Amino acid sequence: MRQRSLLHRMALAATLAFSITGVAAPMPHVLIGSYTHDSDSPGIHRLRFDAERGQLQPLQTVASHNPSWLVLDERRRRFYATNENGPGHPDPVGRVSAFTIADDGEPQPLGQASTLGDEPTHASLSADGRYLFVANYGSRANPGGSLAVIPLDGQGRPQPVTQIAAHPPSGVHSERQRGAHVHSAVPSPDGRQLFVSDLGADRVFVYRYDPANVERPLQPAEPASVELPPGSGPRHLAFSPDGRQAYLTLELSAQVARFDHVDGRLTQRQLVDLAAAGASEAHSPGAIHPSADGRFLYVSDRGEHNRIVVFAVEEDGSLREIQRRASEGREPRELAIAPDGRFLLVANQLSDSLVVMRRDPASGRLGDTVQTLRIGRPSDIKFLGAPESR
Repeated sequence: MRQRSLLHRMALAATLAFSITGVAAPMPHVLIGSYTHDSDSPGIHRLRFDAERGQLQPLQTVASHNPSWLVLDERRRRFYATNENGPGHPDPVGRVSAFTIADDGEPQPLGQASTLGDEPTHASLSADGRYLFVANYGSRANPGGSLAVIPLDGQGRPQPVTQIAAHPPSGVHSERQRGAHVHSAVPSPDGRQLFVSDLGADRVFVYRYDPANVERPLQPAEPASVELPPGSGPRHLAFSPDGRQAYLTLELSAQVARFDHVDGRLTQRQLVDLAAAGASEAHSPGAIHPSADGRFLYVSDRGEHNRIVVFAVEEDGSLREIQRRASEGREPRELAIAPDGRFLLVANQLSDSLVVMRRDPASGRLGDTVQTLRIGRPSDIKFLGAPESR
């Protein structure tokens, strides 16, 4: 309790920093990934964020095919994008692209590599910066999805895939689970494990990270997977800031699962329904992010409602719903909380809009919309530190 109270006070102090000092802090930048297939978007957008007013100012675009997910490595001043390509796209080959970040914040291409799979939709970076772990969703049942391990050279350039893993599908859902569909690959807070959510398998697979094994740095953990309810379709996993809890969106069953996380193991403690009992409306939970102080959790609920569901995290870790807020667009694929906690950004994929709404750091509740910016098919949002602060 004391740790959470301290985190809360620190978050509020950051919010008040401007008024206390009377000096405007450097403005952070925001990177937006987007789909270019069936869209007028060029790919990656860089914007400046006015943290006082909650306003975004476009600065630059970078041409890239379907950069649907972005992975930051600010310490090394680089970032990576998954190019979610596949059959029927102008570029049918799934890839990852690397970029350096110049002193003024401008991205510069660094390199590219194939992921040996269709529609890479998520990726993460090993704690030592040596590997990218890529989730090839693979929309076709055959060959389906896979997990790919891509080494990075000393300059951060992606090299050919060195390891690939596939999982058997559950087959419970007649259309969505005929093949494996790896949707995310998330390292544990200490970097020793990798948790891989496979929507087609109804499991989160767990791998040990062993950097000494250069060619095959991932090995199945014990136990090797976490079983989810049949037909639930695990999508994205997120850890609480203290690493003691993990939260998972279940796309097909419209649920959020909560786990205790101890020594690299997940133990399910709670299953929260986003749909009312007996409801016929379509729900599709996607993004899931805790607040920096760990007191609140935000989940995007797509489908017919297109909203953000806000949960309070109780002292015992349990989730309690406190708000349902319209996303002001269609298909809220991703979201991000501003560094000082006073705004929430939402990427509404199918309405081509990026929405900024107020957030109360004390109550966790979302307020009015302060800006709506047109961006073709936005899919991911990442905050960068202000260039002046580097």
